[in-house]
Amino acid sequence: MALTILHTESSKGWGGQENRTLKESIGLKKMGVRVIIACPSDSKLAKVGAENGIEIRAVRMDSSISPSAILSILKIIKQENVNIVCTHSGKDSMIGAIAGRLSKMKPKVVRTRHLALPITSKITYSIFPHKVVTVSEYVRKYLVEEKGIAADKVLSIPTGVDLEVFNIDVVKAVSREALGISPDAVIVGTIAILRRKKGHHTLLDAIPFVLKEIPNVTFLFAGDGPQRENIEKKLSELGIAGSVKLLGLRKDIPEILKTIDLFVLPTLQEALGTSFLEAMAMSKPVVGTRVGGVPEVVNEGVSGMLVEPGNSAALADAIINLLKSRDKMKKMGDEGRRIVEIKYSVDVMVKNLYDFYKSIITENKK
Repeated sequence: MALTILHTESSKGWGGQENRTLKESIGLKKMGVRVIIACPSDSKLAKVGAENGIEIRAVRMDSSISPSAILSILKIIKQENVNIVCTHSGKDSMIGAIAGRLSKMKPKVVRTRHLALPITSKITYSIFPHKVVTVSEYVRKYLVEEKGIAADKVLSIPTGVDLEVFNIDVVKAVSREALGISPDAVIVGTIAILRRKKGHHTLLDAIPFVLKEIPNVTFLFAGDGPQRENIEKKLSELGIAGSVKLLGLRKDIPEILKTIDLFVLPTLQEALGTSFLEAMAMSKPVVGTRVGGVPEVVNEGVSGMLVEPGNSAALADAIINLLKSRDKMKKMGDEGRRIVEIKYSVDVMVKNLYDFYKSIITENKK
């Protein structure tokens, strides 16, 4: 049976949510599915999607009940014989669902929840969509147990990592000379937007304890964001500026991960933890926190270590423990790669989504 999927996305920016939608679209297209993305013409997804051969339909989504946007989506559904409408952000989840429910084509409406934040509109999960997909079991349980969404309506399909991009056998490390790091340094890396919720402040407080035990450690922070000035100030206050490199926004994330010895992210909030999966795909041991979906992807004691969020002393202990046991680090890195290959690759994600979509269009129309 031919399958045509219409994604709606009102966000104009770029992040994990848009990246997942793009990867899903590319993967499903390879499987013979026709994929269309309806989004604002000036959005990043419109540009990157078109560059990757995905059909783009420009739709203005100025408000969640925009009549013109709803009519535009209705027209696309009818003209392109859409089977499934997949919605993602707040505005488009209203627009896409209303259009889907009004359409005589009766497509299935699927709402994807990408975030671990509290939901703001319950009806876009409980009433409008036929099904809800979450990026982690943690988010699924939140919707079912705390928000009362029917359990049989919600399923988790974790975001996958592209193993061709994050391939330790192919990717070349960034030279230490280029990074200004001494040849004998042990490198601990963190990759995340510089926001409070990512926990950089907890790592900064842990660094003096680590350096006291292992003086030749250099910390790499890849990413930019609103906390940069505060981080720079704290580096000076703690006297550790010489041991921390702020790399800013980088496009060579696989190369950075190839370069480091240990990945650390003491996040305070996380729907899944894709950055941990990317590090694991590059065979790096990881240290994270017991929040959100992180314990789902980091098998504690097997592929990495977990500590309580905000606990800098425990974080320092975990880092020191691993850096003093290179054999343990190697085993954890190898196990992390194996876990990603089995459960968290893009191919696994796309196959699970394909099977799910095929199953719901064969259900009786509701």
